[in-house]
Amino acid sequence: MPLSNKALAVLENHLPKVIGPRAHGNIDYLHVAAFALAGLFFWKRNKKAAVAAFATSGAVLAESLLTDYPLGVKPVLSFETHGRLDQGLAAGAMAIPHVFGFAGEPEAWFFRANGVLEAAVVGMTDFDSARAHMERLAA
Repeated sequence: MPLSNKALAVLENHLPKVIGPRAHGNIDYLHVAAFALAGLFFWKRNKKAAVAAFATSGAVLAESLLTDYPLGVKPVLSFETHGRLDQGLAAGAMAIPHVFGFAGEPEAWFFRANGVLEAAVVGMTDFDSARAHMERLAA
């Protein structure tokens, strides 16, 4: 396991669970906006990073819209499954610059920083699907 994945696992498993479903949903939509804006910002400087940012924004948007939590639109994914997907997104964010071929370029920092932030959010979120479902019904 690469060192970055070990660091992410530490973040994900050793933080207090203080983020609930609604707050997590808000963070998700901020995540979508941040990557869409990054794509626009990167477009003239680095097309590979821009495409990767737009793809990430779209993936997070789809995941968010389909999650059974207060800010989801069509509850296809349980909040618990959403959490497992977020773990993959955190690890994947670290690899995106390598996959898209811009690992040595300045824009790569954005994806690496996102991996760490995503892992921290995952680590601090209580992914109790029953709680998320009840909050969704109450909304």
